[in-house]
Amino acid sequence: MKSFDAIVIGAGQAGPFLAARMVEKGMKVALIERKFLGGTCVNAGCMPTKTLVASARAAHVARNGAVYGVNLSGEIAIDMKVVRGRAETVTMNARNGLIGWFAGMDGMTVIFGHARFEDPKTVSVNGETLTAPRIFLNVGARPVIPDLPGVNDIDYLTSTSIIHLDRLPRHLAVIGGSYIGLEFAQMYRRFGAEVSIIEHGPKLASREDEDISDAIADVLRSEGIDIHTGASDIAFARSRDGITVATDSARIDASHVLIATGRKPNTDDLGLDAAGVIADKHGYITVDDSLATNVDGIWALGDCNGQGAFTHTSYNDFEIAAANLLDGDDRKVSSRILAYALYIDPPLGRVGMTEKQARASGRKIMISTRPMSRVGRANERGETKGFMKVIADAETKKILGAAILGIEGDEVIHGIIDAMNAGTTYPALQWSVPIHPTVSELIPTLLGDLKPV
Repeated sequence: MKSFDAIVIGAGQAGPFLAARMVEKGMKVALIERKFLGGTCVNAGCMPTKTLVASARAAHVARNGAVYGVNLSGEIAIDMKVVRGRAETVTMNARNGLIGWFAGMDGMTVIFGHARFEDPKTVSVNGETLTAPRIFLNVGARPVIPDLPGVNDIDYLTSTSIIHLDRLPRHLAVIGGSYIGLEFAQMYRRFGAEVSIIEHGPKLASREDEDISDAIADVLRSEGIDIHTGASDIAFARSRDGITVATDSARIDASHVLIATGRKPNTDDLGLDAAGVIADKHGYITVDDSLATNVDGIWALGDCNGQGAFTHTSYNDFEIAAANLLDGDDRKVSSRILAYALYIDPPLGRVGMTEKQARASGRKIMISTRPMSRVGRANERGETKGFMKVIADAETKKILGAAILGIEGDEVIHGIIDAMNAGTTYPALQWSVPIHPTVSELIPTLLGDLKPV
């Protein structure tokens, strides 16, 4: 049996950085990864997908160049092998960077293999047994495939496999109208494929307010994407030319099908029972406000704990664990103000409560909206789709939440994120003097238009 000061299972966006901090403190650490360093973000998520989004945007801008007085002769052609190769290069550069970083650390042992608990202080991997007083789980999540008629009879794609496509689908059917599905839908439409979105629920991006959801649908429809919401009785069958997707109200002749109906944690084969670690009915490991599990000496970080499904929340889990365990701090998950983005074009930046949540909270609230068509920078760039929205507490004057669907919305939202984390009241933020011409310069104006509801 090999002994360590700590064992980290999973090399996503929390575990490796925590392992590095512990090594800096002179600890002996084992980092176990069953496949690739970097987790979902580096290998099948943010980095490759946003690289693909950039390629798709380049194609979109080229096709619309005449609007800006830039005339290109001939049809815009997409070389999917180059598109795929560029995304793979970005992934490999990041993955190899991690390999080089860890190789230079004394005290770090990287092991590739599938780890399972033998008891609360012991794990087995590749026929070896390792023990440590502290064990951290950062095992991430994977796409979930719903039990729909015919789904096992077709060659479907997931968010993991679709990034390796090196040829353009004739017609891509996207099953699921949430964030992952919407990004791939617009991306492949811009590459030149016919695209249909099939969503069981009544609207796209169901987490968002109805006005945001409707605006997202308008953006996608304006680019020629076919949207079917409220779809039931979804079934699949092989056809002569590809795959038939049937619903209660539509029949789609697709060449490819992307299943984007959610993700589930990679906790079902860790031997949690042997360690006594409790998980909920969905497989998410139960943690307290410091990310500790019910078993002393075991923590769960990142997507597998159900406290956030984003790279930045996973990294913040590392920050919380490191601050509490190594720096004598007392940081809590409950102090985190959730923010995220949807990377369609234009993007959606979101932070805090939705309007629906704010109304349900019983607070006296104020709301302000402003269309992007009234933002100078958006008009100059010819990108006026979407709108800004902010919700505030009428009594405390604190900002409760905001949504910016529009040009650079994923960046502009950070001014509000920072204000909310600093506890700044909206009247104070109104007196900032932002740079002109930017999208952010309209934030004080947006706040100045807050009205009670």
